[in-house]
Amino acid sequence: MSASLIVNRRVVVAVDAFAEIIVWRLPAPMPGCTHPFKYRLAYVVQGRCVLRYDNERGKGDHRHAGSQEGPYRFDSPRALMRDFFADLNRWNHEHGRP
Repeated sequence: MSASLIVNRRVVVAVDAFAEIIVWRLPAPMPGCTHPFKYRLAYVVQGRCVLRYDNERGKGDHRHAGSQEGPYRFDSPRALMRDFFADLNRWNHEHGRP
């Protein structure tokens, strides 16, 4: 069984901002992960990635907020998207964006 694409979507949030959501189901977990998903969710504002959730081989699940990086506890693709969009909305609020 090969990897299967679950979500590949770009969501326009504002004229100068978008979210990109890509989630794959893998045949087996990657090293560093306990689940069979590979993902990258990014929020880009004025051409700069300000928020990103992703996982990498050997590095596992984590999130980036600006230049800060920290762990992320993956539960499910649905929870991942919920957490990401809650973080995106919080970022917008904190930075005075609609």
